[in-house]
Amino acid sequence: MVDWGLARQIARFAARPEEAPRLKFDLTAFTREIEARVVTHAKLIPATPVPGAEVVSRAEWAEANIATLASLLDPVAERLDRRLAAAGPLAGALRTGAGVTLAAEVGLVTGYLSRRVLGQYELSLLAPEEPARLLFVAPNLDRAVTELAVDSESFMRWVAIHELVHALQFGGVPWLRGRMGELLRQFLATVDVRIEHGPEPLMRRLFPLPSPALLVERFREGGLVALVQTRDQRDLLASMQATMAMVEGHAEHVMDALAPELVPEHEGLREAMNHRRASRSAPERVLASLLGMDLKLRQYELGKSFCDAVVEEGGIDLLNEAWSSPARLPTLGELQMPKSWMARIEDAPTAAA
Repeated sequence: MVDWGLARQIARFAARPEEAPRLKFDLTAFTREIEARVVTHAKLIPATPVPGAEVVSRAEWAEANIATLASLLDPVAERLDRRLAAAGPLAGALRTGAGVTLAAEVGLVTGYLSRRVLGQYELSLLAPEEPARLLFVAPNLDRAVTELAVDSESFMRWVAIHELVHALQFGGVPWLRGRMGELLRQFLATVDVRIEHGPEPLMRRLFPLPSPALLVERFREGGLVALVQTRDQRDLLASMQATMAMVEGHAEHVMDALAPELVPEHEGLREAMNHRRASRSAPERVLASLLGMDLKLRQYELGKSFCDAVVEEGGIDLLNEAWSSPARLPTLGELQMPKSWMARIEDAPTAAA
């Protein structure tokens, strides 16, 4: 029902495509060079080879993410399609209108994000047969180096470590991808798709806010608060937020821990990155709020603070207890009180995977 070709066209337009600069630093060679060192530090051994780094344009990044969004949104769109089929003579027009509107929203959101993302370990949570990719967006890296006035090679090394850790998390924790995929399936199954009458715009009448296009990005960025209506949704939301905070915080922790060894001019990079994340224009702040990106910033901070505290107390081995089984992941409350998580882990020395 969704016109994914149209979504791709709009995403390319919204991305403000430009020729990807030729980066002076070889990210592909660097990630291969440091992989063993990051594995040794994080103590996460991938079951399959880590994908080679790819330096891409904004349009290429958007194309990769549109493909992933299709696998997430199609089940929701199918439920809408079945409901629209009962609309009688208007069914065809409603289907077309809803499909075009969805495509436009997905394209605009993806295009906007393509202008901000520096790197991404891209994988489909609902299609595990699809290979993962390790992507770095050349125009954004080049622009960030200039805007932040930091050493180019050091900054790219630092970002590369972060994304490589994500690859080790999903490759070295056998249940992580499946758990996140199942949480997403369960949440998408709770999305109520209905038609309401009134003067509101089409998507306001077809879907409870936010629309499915924003639903996907709110999951990816952690901003699902506005969707929560039932206890089951609240429980799923809490599990997704806690898992994402652990994933992001762990990557942030390892990124900073290895910087003195692997990043020549690492001083000031953390402050520069935090400034970049926090500084947006007024329109960007509005859209970021709608997408839940402000919540992701809190995930970075909360997750990193938790990981820093646990490692300071018991080292990386204690932190890796969180990866031993889904039951040992910290809850949202425990992320704010690391000692409570550590006490729980000490009281339950074994856990079923």
